[in-house]
Amino acid sequence: MRKSRPVISATTVLLLALTGCSSATLGGGTPPAPLPDRSGDGAAASGPGTDPLDNPDGTRPGLGPVPPQDRARARELIARVRTAGKGPRTGYSRERFGYAWTDAVDDVPLARNGCDTRNDLLARDGRDLRHRSGSKCVVTAMTLYDPYTGKTLKWTKQHASEVQIDHVMPLSYDWQMGAAHWDAAERERIANDPLNLLPADGSQNSQKRDYGPASWLPPNKAVRCAYVVRFAQVSLKYALPVTAPDKRVMLAQCGG
Repeated sequence: MRKSRPVISATTVLLLALTGCSSATLGGGTPPAPLPDRSGDGAAASGPGTDPLDNPDGTRPGLGPVPPQDRARARELIARVRTAGKGPRTGYSRERFGYAWTDAVDDVPLARNGCDTRNDLLARDGRDLRHRSGSKCVVTAMTLYDPYTGKTLKWTKQHASEVQIDHVMPLSYDWQMGAAHWDAAERERIANDPLNLLPADGSQNSQKRDYGPASWLPPNKAVRCAYVVRFAQVSLKYALPVTAPDKRVMLAQCGG
C-alpha cells in the first residue's frame, strides 16, 4: 500500500558515512532556518550532468541545470505534487528500507545486474573509473562532478565517506510522508531507485540530513531548480506528498 535521542557510537557514525547516510538522520534535531523563496538563478558554474526533465528514470548521469526555456515545464511538474503534513517519525530506521544498497530489488533500473546500488551509482556518475582487481563492479577511484557544490572531486575508496550517495527525497522524510504504511518491497524500491539517488560531496549529504527543500537546498544555485524537479519526480513516482512549505520553495526555485 502506498500510502530521548539514542546515543550513537563513533563506529555507527563511520558505518553510516560509508553507506551514504548521515548519523543525523537517526534523530530529530533542529533544522536550519528555512531558505528564502527565491528562484534558482545563480552564479555557480553549471558543470556536466543531465537535465532531470530529460532523465525521468534517473539512469542518465548526474544532475544538470534546467534551462530557462524549460522552467515552465518544471513548475508544471512540481504543481502536480500533493501536499500534506508530516506524520510521526516513530518506528523509522534505515533497516526498514532493506539492506543498504542491495542489488536484489525488483522494478527499478539497474537492479539485479550483479552490482550493488552504490557501485551502480558511482559508475553512472563517475568518470575515469578504476575498479578493484578482478571486479567489474567495485569502483575504487574516479573523478566526480558534484552537482551540489559545483566542484570536481577526485575520489578513492580509501576515503570512501568523501563521496556519499544522497537520497534526494530522504528516507526518513519518505517514512513520515507515507512510506511507514508501505510493504517492505516498496520501501526497498525507493531506497535503491536511481531516480532518488545522487553521489555527492559527503559533507553536503551530512548537512542535508533528512530535510526537505524548505530547509536545505544545494549551495550550487545553478542546480536548485533541477534538484527540486528531481525531488518532485520521486514524489510523483511513489505517490508521496511533500509539506506545503517544501512545495512553495520548490516552485520558487524554478521561478514560480
